[in-house]
Order: sequence, then structure tokens, then C-alpha cells
Amino acid sequence: MSNNAVAAPRRGLVAIVGAAAAAALYTLTPSMEGTVYKTYRDPAGILTYCTGATEDAAWGKTYTPAECKAQLDRDLARHAEGISKCVKFDKLTDGQRVAYVDFAYNVGVGAFCGSTIARKANAGDLAGSCDALLAWNKAKAWRPVLDKFGRTQKDAEGKVIYAWQFIVLPGLARRRDIERDYCLGSRRI
Repeated sequence: MSNNAVAAPRRGLVAIVGAAAAAALYTLTPSMEGTVYKTYRDPAGILTYCTGATEDAAWGKTYTPAECKAQLDRDLARHAEGISKCVKFDKLTDGQRVAYVDFAYNVGVGAFCGSTIARKANAGDLAGSCDALLAWNKAKAWRPVLDKFGRTQKDAEGKVIYAWQFIVLPGLARRRDIERDYCLGSRRI
């Protein structure tokens, strides 16, 4: 096990989130992440394989469908176990468990546990917690700076000025809408 590897969860996904939520996660997460059987670099440049897995990724390696399913099982259980330490799972609906685990799978357990989503859930404001998912629809990108008219800004030498900016990603916005629907109970499990 590498220094960056996280220990396998002690309990399986069904034991952590329940059978209905686990079944929904086995459908939702792969539909959002996609599954690729060979390692690749994600948009952030991180070596990735299977269904968004990064743990012990090896460039050029090919994985079988069975290996990818087993990795997804481990990863979802690990994320569910992690967030169950910062929100009270026994107070959540199946839909909220689905939304929060899928969200944490996408952004990480630390980001989830430090978020307004977790704070509102723990304060009993579950509707507010579900709505807070929608704020996480952006990614940081190196983009040209635009003026108030939408024109590219240039420096004194005529070179385009770039800066890190948060931009809405349509796929991420769609994922957050779906998570929110699960969270509020408007999407059936």
C-alpha cells in the first residue's frame, strides 16, 4: 500500500448506507463519472482509471470490468465511511445518503465534511443542506481575462492576460441538480 493510499473501509457500502441507497449509488456514480478501463489523465491532470479511481493508479495499465466494479465498491464504501463520521447517517433519508456520498466521491470527504452542506445537515437544516449542493458546480480554470464588454484583456505588449477563474461546468451543474433531487426526495430510489 502506498503512502497516499487510504485503508479499506471496515464495512461494506450496504452496511453503511443501506441497500436502497447503495443500489442507487451503483447506478448514479458510474453514470456521472463514466468508466474507462485504462488509465488516463482527468481534466485536472490526475492519473485516473475505472470509475474515477485514483488510488495506486499506474500509467498504461488496463483494468477488467470486474476489477473496476470491485474498485468502485471499495471507493464508495470508503467515502460513505468517511462522511458518516461528520454527519449523522441515522438522521438521513436514503436519498440524502445517495446525494452526500456521490458528492463526496466527486469532491472528497474532507471537502464534504468542511462544507456548508455538512454544517447545515448537522444543524437539522436538511433542505438548506440539499440546496447548498448547487453551489459546487464550478471548476478552477486558467482563462483569458475579459473586460465588461466580453473582450479579451491584453497587457502593454499586446499579450492576452490570463487568470485562474471559477467557471460553471455544465456536467457538474447537471450532477449537482441530480444530487439535489435525490437529497430532497424528488428523485425516487
